[in-house]
Amino acid sequence: MRDKTTDTTAAPAEAKVVHESAIDAVAGFGGGRAGRLFFAIAVCFSVFQLYTAAFSPLASIIVRSVHVGFLCLLTFCFAYQMAKSGGGRALAIVLAIAGFGLGFYHWIFYNDLIVRSGNPSTADIVVGIAVILLLFYAAYRVMGIALPLICAIFLSYAMFGQYLPYPLDHRGFDFAQVIDHLFGGTEGIYGVPTYVSSTYIFLFILFGSFLERAGMIQLFTDVAMGTVGHKRGGPGKVAVVASALMGTINGSGVANVVTTGQFTIPLMKRFGFKPAFAGAVEATASMGGQIMPPVMGAVAFIMAENLAVDYVDIVRAAIVPAILYFVTAFWMVHLEAGRLKLEGLPKEQCPNALAALRKNWHLILPLAALVYLLFSGYTPLFAGTIGLALTAVLILGAAATMQLRGMPLRILAWVAIGFACAAFLQFGIEVVLALIALLIAINAFAKGGRETLRACLDALAYGAKNAISVGIACAIVGVIIGAMTLTGLASNFARVIVSVGEGSLFLSLVLTMLACLVLGMGIPTIPNYIITASLAAPALLQLGVPLIVSHMFVFYFGIMADLTPPVALAAFAASSIAKESGLKIGINCMRIAIAGFVVPFMAVYTPALMLQDGGPLAQEIGYVPAVAYIILKALIAIALWGAASIGFLIAPMSWLERIFAAAGAFLLVVALPVTDEAGFVLSALVLFYHWRRTRTAHRAAA
Repeated sequence: MRDKTTDTTAAPAEAKVVHESAIDAVAGFGGGRAGRLFFAIAVCFSVFQLYTAAFSPLASIIVRSVHVGFLCLLTFCFAYQMAKSGGGRALAIVLAIAGFGLGFYHWIFYNDLIVRSGNPSTADIVVGIAVILLLFYAAYRVMGIALPLICAIFLSYAMFGQYLPYPLDHRGFDFAQVIDHLFGGTEGIYGVPTYVSSTYIFLFILFGSFLERAGMIQLFTDVAMGTVGHKRGGPGKVAVVASALMGTINGSGVANVVTTGQFTIPLMKRFGFKPAFAGAVEATASMGGQIMPPVMGAVAFIMAENLAVDYVDIVRAAIVPAILYFVTAFWMVHLEAGRLKLEGLPKEQCPNALAALRKNWHLILPLAALVYLLFSGYTPLFAGTIGLALTAVLILGAAATMQLRGMPLRILAWVAIGFACAAFLQFGIEVVLALIALLIAINAFAKGGRETLRACLDALAYGAKNAISVGIACAIVGVIIGAMTLTGLASNFARVIVSVGEGSLFLSLVLTMLACLVLGMGIPTIPNYIITASLAAPALLQLGVPLIVSHMFVFYFGIMADLTPPVALAAFAASSIAKESGLKIGINCMRIAIAGFVVPFMAVYTPALMLQDGGPLAQEIGYVPAVAYIILKALIAIALWGAASIGFLIAPMSWLERIFAAAGAFLLVVALPVTDEAGFVLSALVLFYHWRRTRTAHRAAA
């Protein structure tokens, strides 16, 4: 038995140090003149995005094109840093300049491109080829070979698909037509994903970057440690809670693993959790950040744009499954800790959650304002801009007001800042920008203010760097979208799924799930969602699955691909910290993340789980009772599945109990006649028998 045997003195301080080192490792720009130049380029990129978001001075396709140009420039700047030879560095410089320069093509020839739309010139084709090739190489440098290879297959299909047998063939398109479709308009690499990347996504990544440097990660860690660190299996529960909180501002699962995981995984190991389980808890909880509103790994904004629905509708559909996901991870940690008899951290060594909130309560304000604006019907672009501006005001204002002597003067200063921020509703965002400019000027001459300004510059630069992988992914999947819209491939794929679904909806769902898992091997969630949503979601819609539910279904299994062997990106990110095989961590992830596999199927048969109308149950008993019933059923199924997987509930379970618990959970998930009734009965019998046997054993031992 291991409990409370490890020295964890000053755990919060350790968390802060580890976080800072993780940020340096992930987002460093290198030293020397080159590093300073790349840092300045990243800052310029962020300033350009902020300016266009606030004032919209340019046409949308120009913003998208320059956005891609900046992405290529930064990608090859970092390729320069990694190059080991003079030739490699020279090539990186040429590619960086070419990528950035070609990003201005749509700006310089904007009117000409409109006039000759559909009839491209030779220059248009040459530039289009160059941009596409640069994007392919940039994607390879950022994400490896998997995504560029898939995009190359789709591009080849657009070029040569007419030679394939029916029903895979198409009518055929000449080379110039394909290149023009991918480069000239908004159906290819400058399509919806790049539009969302150049507006909403970039702003929300910057928003998270500013909050991280303001101390939000430390606040989340302190709150998690203070609330659950002293409970049974406390370190594991800290990982779940901290990652859930991080998911509200940072939708990147792998980034969450390498930040919070640097602290939580070693802590879990020291308290007795096996390395594979510790790494799996962190990977599973971190990936859950992509389904936790409001950011949701930026897919929420792409999904809202694709479906032409309000962002709030996406959040409403995601909120219950997200909570169930983290409840599952929390429950699995609780059961594993019970099986290993692991207690939590000594309470006196855990920080005080209320004290942490009292000290840094102001960091919650931008997040609260962001959520309020999004749920009040404002566009994500406006909400992100204002949320980011308020974060900058808080950081700069906190440093500026520290120069005032006496609490009354500081309070008056904050009241004045608050009125200035509120004035934007009447006079526009220019008021907030003027306030930021004033605070910058004050901090430039104030004691300690220059350090604050440097932190803001760091946030701008690191935010731009963190946007590279997302932005490049959004641009390169435009090749896939363009190929599908040009050739009609999506409708062919949907026909196959629908033909299978005529015999079995469940089989169609399984095929769609497998497609998402296979396509997600080594591909980030955003391109995975875009691909599968284009291919499979229309088929599910034709089979009667509600629109948002069908897209959520493919989105969830795109996330599960990062936890599912053999690739399991999040698991392998955790493996380097846990010092354990990524394959073993991935297998444990599948056990811990059972809700991620079960909930989408339950939502298809009972859309009330995603707070959607429709489904026979809602029609029979009403919407609100249907929501309550499906949530209760999901919780019982999750509890039983966790107990069967871990082999522990109140006490260790026998193999017979585990088999019947798994059977009861399965019956509650399968939406067939009388399976619910059978599932409830079997679940009650298992729980009663386990409680009775455990009670008898305790009496005998006493």
